[in-house]
Amino acid sequence: MNIQEMMNTEDFINSVSDMNELSKMWLIAKENEASAMGDRRKIEDRIKKLAKIAEDLEGTETVTPDYFTIKIVGRIDRKVDSDKLQELAAEAGLTEHLSSLFRWTPEINMAIWKASDERITRPLAGAITAKPGRPSFKITIKE
Repeated sequence: MNIQEMMNTEDFINSVSDMNELSKMWLIAKENEASAMGDRRKIEDRIKKLAKIAEDLEGTETVTPDYFTIKIVGRIDRKVDSDKLQELAAEAGLTEHLSSLFRWTPEINMAIWKASDERITRPLAGAITAKPGRPSFKITIKE
């Protein structure tokens, strides 16, 4: 059994207590992940080409070769410059339509929040939910 095969068993991973060995395993897993993602994307691109799916697809297309059903969902990414939008809406007298055409999502500015007086932040804190996210890792080989 090689190290990649051993890594596929949770019991084996849980049995390793050497940080150097776990770091090697992480690097192998990360390399496999990147390779698999690259392969998957190439396959998706080929399917898209064979199915004659438009680059600017927005919505769902379903392709049904003999043995599979392939659902392809296309999205167009849109970004809104809120300052410019508000300026243009004000110039055109359309400000009252912004709340129905756009969702305004408040985002906390932690640097300013932390630097602000608690008399300002304490009454607002009840509207904020915080939960820890999954930590990110970067492991490199020392030179």
